[in-house]
Amino acid sequence: MTAHSTAVLTDPGFEGHDTGPHPEQPARMAAIRAELTRRDLLSGRPEIAFGPADRDLVERVHDPRYLGFLDEVAAAGGAWLDPDTMCAPDSVDVAYLAAGATVRGVEAVLAGDIPRAFALVRPPGHHATADRAMGFCLINSIAVAAQAALDQGLERVAIVDWDVHHGNGTEAIFEARNDVLFCSVHQFGHGFFPGTGDEFDAGVGAGAGYTVNAPLRPGADNRTYDAVFREQFGPKIEAYEPELIIISAGFDAHAADPLGSMMVTEEGFAEMTRRVLDWADRFAGGRVVAVLEGGYDKPALGRSVAAVLETFDSAS
Repeated sequence: MTAHSTAVLTDPGFEGHDTGPHPEQPARMAAIRAELTRRDLLSGRPEIAFGPADRDLVERVHDPRYLGFLDEVAAAGGAWLDPDTMCAPDSVDVAYLAAGATVRGVEAVLAGDIPRAFALVRPPGHHATADRAMGFCLINSIAVAAQAALDQGLERVAIVDWDVHHGNGTEAIFEARNDVLFCSVHQFGHGFFPGTGDEFDAGVGAGAGYTVNAPLRPGADNRTYDAVFREQFGPKIEAYEPELIIISAGFDAHAADPLGSMMVTEEGFAEMTRRVLDWADRFAGGRVVAVLEGGYDKPALGRSVAAVLETFDSAS
């Protein structure tokens, strides 16, 4: 058994939130687990216990009235919150657990217990705004975790979002703040969801200049994504000098994914990870936490998660 320094935070509970034949379904987690088991990437890792995120912390980024609404929907047996987003009876509990795993990964990294963490969770979160569920997302786990890091005394957190869909919820939560640098590369145009993330959207007020959007047309490949990281994200990260980097690690930009039209491969995701690790080593003491977002071709999802985790493991 090989020992690994990167922690993987996951739980069978993430196979709750039963969405039926919906693309964001429990079978995604089973596919990831099967691929990581096949490659012996789950054993020999630090064990980091976690539970649901504290309500008080979640309310730091979400409107309490919205959270109360989610509770009411779940207690009533669940409902479709919009044409894309389902809330089953246990969905809110699972979403709090996802946020809790992400927060705990950040806490363990900041405490120096582990150098890196990957929160393999669902449902995804980056489309959830302060007061609205959308795009399969109920609670914005990465925003909650970034706020937790700031509450611990950090002054600068960077979020890098490479999901094929723009992380509109994360952007909206932090767009008027300068304590979070939000960088998103995503497919854009022709009515592609969510329709936000124009290159001219760069933050507002105190947050002006702390949102970096890289919208891409369909068909972008590994080289295009790497150019975005080198030419657009890199200079911003270098100027910002974040104390922690959190990755919204969606894998629906994969060439095999049914919901996107990009041509990224497992090696592309690995190269983006190497870029993030380099920035983290230079500015953040190596501190990186990834959280699973999208990715809907199950074999490609499993391989892509494995590629990122192997890249994490290869870091010093």
